[in-house]
Amino acid sequence: MMKDNMIKIFKALSSEQRLNIYMMLYEWQMSSNTEDSSFRSFEEGMEKCFTKACCCMDLSKSTISHHFKELENAGLITCTRNGQSFNCKVNMETVEEIRNFLK
Repeated sequence: MMKDNMIKIFKALSSEQRLNIYMMLYEWQMSSNTEDSSFRSFEEGMEKCFTKACCCMDLSKSTISHHFKELENAGLITCTRNGQSFNCKVNMETVEEIRNFLK
């Protein structure tokens, strides 16, 4: 089972754009755990992540949306509906799985 999960994870991260988006989300999330409130936008919903990612990566919203969906399907991020917005965060359990796999 772990092998199947790793295949999905590494396949999702094999796209340079998805890897960059994932790294950006991870950095935003890790930065939000500090005193610096300028990186708290990921907590305000997925739309802000899309907008920020579109600006940072020069990609269309439809492309960003596709990449977010692929990352979610691989279990790398979790997205939940909150009213009309979506909250998105890195799945830290998957990060730990990757770490354990690479040991």
